Amino acid sequence: MPGKRPRPMHTWPVEPGYSYHSETNMDLMQPVLSELADVYEKLGLPLRSIENEWGPGQVETTFSAEDAMKAADDLVLFRTATRQVCRRLGYMATFMCRPGLKSYYSSGWHLHQSLVRRDTGENLLIPEQDGARLSQAGMAYLGGLVRHALACSAFTTPTVNGYRRFRPNSLAPDRAGWGFDHRGAMLRVLGGPGDPATRIENRVGEPAANPYLYIAAQLVAGRDGMRNRIDPGPADDEPYAAKREPLPASLTAALATLADSTVFREEFGATFVDYFLKIKGNENGRFLAYLKETGADNPGDEITEWEQNEYFDFF
Repeated sequence: MPGKRPRPMHTWPVEPGYSYHSETNMDLMQPVLSELADVYEKLGLPLRSIENEWGPGQVETTFSAEDAMKAADDLVLFRTATRQVCRRLGYMATFMCRPGLKSYYSSGWHLHQSLVRRDTGENLLIPEQDGARLSQAGMAYLGGLVRHALACSAFTTPTVNGYRRFRPNSLAPDRAGWGFDHRGAMLRVLGGPGDPATRIENRVGEPAANPYLYIAAQLVAGRDGMRNRIDPGPADDEPYAAKREPLPASLTAALATLADSTVFREEFGATFVDYFLKIKGNENGRFLAYLKETGADNPGDEITEWEQNEYFDFF
């Protein structure tokens, strides 16, 4: 009926998943992946890799580092091109975090970031001392990302569905901490002395995030850390047991945290923050109304019909 989204199209996975980096599974997807890689190259997207991931039909792509605005522009082009090419070939590509399909696995968007000097291009995160993993400026930037992680969540994870990904022992974070090698840390520090690729990887984002807001939120948080010399604390050897603030468990909680953030109201402007809260609050309100109407006040681990209808084909 007019004004109401129809059910998403019926799909099934191209390959069964859960055979990590299997050449047999990869071969099932190779024709469409080869076409996508060719299109990305013609569009000038700096593709580094494209491969099958853990879940059924799950694909991971990585891109070379770019300036923040260029990276955001390219992310939009990447998602649009991927969906269009796949549709023309008879496939369905979705950037929904966790589709409501049996045996599917959550997807994240890992955002790698570094700071460079404008005049020389020098990476300012490279530590000055042996044994250190980040420069003093880098540690303060990291401290800002940790302190403002909860307020950033509304931008890094802007859908109801994305919060289903935050759980222990899932290769996704569940609290605002940092570390080195453990994939459960929200923030991973990579590189070290003499490494020009020294950077911070934020593993909190979802594929459906607005890249401009995701990246801008990181810059706001990191810059506040540098201004106030925020200490991120020691690295977490076991991120899922660390005494850190838990990430928001829902979009409701994330929006409430953003509403109380003085830093984001100052940097983004109160008008924009209130507008964003109104838009996302309306979306969240429709979900809460659905739960009330269906009597599913606590849907548990199962993806609801509302989420599948709302996000699967839209993203």
